[in-house]
Amino acid sequence: MRVTDQFGYEITVVNSAVVGHWNKTVLAFLAHGKATPVHLEEAFAEDPDFAFGHAARGLFCMLLGRKELLSTAEECWRFATTASQRDTITERENAFVRALRAWLDGWPSKSAQILDRALSHYQRDAFLLKMVHAIRFVLGDSTGMRASLESVISAYDETHPALGYVLGCQAFAFEETGDYRLAEATGRQALEYAADDAWGLHAVAHVHDMTGRSEDGIGWLESQPNSWAHCNNFGYHVWWHLALMYLDRGDTDKVLALYDSEIRRDKTDDYRDISNAASLLSRLEIEGVNVGSRWEELALLSDQRADDGCNVFADLHYLLALLNGGRRMGAERLLTGLRTRAQYETDLGGISKTAGIPAGAGLEQYRLGNYASAFTLLSSARKALPGIGGSHAQRDVFERITIDSAIRAGMANEAEKLVKDRARKRGALDRFAEQRIVICEKMRKASLVMEDERLRAVSA
Repeated sequence: MRVTDQFGYEITVVNSAVVGHWNKTVLAFLAHGKATPVHLEEAFAEDPDFAFGHAARGLFCMLLGRKELLSTAEECWRFATTASQRDTITERENAFVRALRAWLDGWPSKSAQILDRALSHYQRDAFLLKMVHAIRFVLGDSTGMRASLESVISAYDETHPALGYVLGCQAFAFEETGDYRLAEATGRQALEYAADDAWGLHAVAHVHDMTGRSEDGIGWLESQPNSWAHCNNFGYHVWWHLALMYLDRGDTDKVLALYDSEIRRDKTDDYRDISNAASLLSRLEIEGVNVGSRWEELALLSDQRADDGCNVFADLHYLLALLNGGRRMGAERLLTGLRTRAQYETDLGGISKTAGIPAGAGLEQYRLGNYASAFTLLSSARKALPGIGGSHAQRDVFERITIDSAIRAGMANEAEKLVKDRARKRGALDRFAEQRIVICEKMRKASLVMEDERLRAVSA
């Protein structure tokens, strides 16, 4: 039978009670709520053969980037396919099934394309919109994120139940494509329509980070704790953003306190949580902060995930933890895996080759103290690095390490060039950039002194 969901589109079920649970699942997903899987299980309790639900669950599994969930996602595809053969599903539902298959086959880019084509026909489906947004985020495709949203945004008005969440997605797409003024205004508007839109809240925090407005960012996040209290592990990421603001202020004691009390409150091995932690510790160490034994916990968990091979963004953050936590064999296994996957004719293979291998090797050389080699390798990966996924703010840890490599290698001109290019892309100089420009200038002056013939010793 067919019933209509909250966006006005039909879903195929055997029990009309499913639709209420499904609607709650979707809204929770849009809000990054921890209740998302609870509502989905309630939908399955009413209809174990709910094809749309199985396809969605499979895509949720793929987004988590965990090797052991690939078999679960495959099983979801089989359930959805079998159910669709028993009871013909709608074209919208079928698009999710086909998108899941495409990702399982190694092509999340094709998955996003399938869903984007469906979105053109079902423009008011905010779940479809958010799923495309999420996949393109994993691909680092900010231009695609923005284009996808702009193609359907006119279909959303104040009567739409998910308007706030959609505006939150648009705010993030604006920010990632450098339109900071519009991003901030749209993100603030998103919260007016959906007070629990953590994605829109965090989009505004991104603007503050990219434009060097840490004080505004601290005020923005600390004044709205209820906008992310409901979150799944995305909440840790919002805490991470707050820690970045305090780091820019130079309050490293506060950063460490947030790390211990919030960012690593739950010692999970989710790659997004590991990336929050590893990138923050790396930033702190670049600033000369002793982070104590904190790397050890991350390294142990990363060693257990070194063979996942689902996501280059995850791999590089696991590698940070392994190298800094002294897990040499785990680091070697991960680097070997990157080289193996670079031979695959898949999306993952392509980005492993162009960004994963050189960036991974660069991080290894940096840890070994071979700073000139680290700079060369990391610089060679820089153009391709957006393809690992994540945001500009998340990938900035690799920018900082590249700049620090140049400085430690005595390459003042190269370091300053990178600092200024980073600032151009971000929209402003932050504390990190200002300090490195000063360092580079001091290095050049010292070099001139060393080259001054008048200061050389003269033979008696």
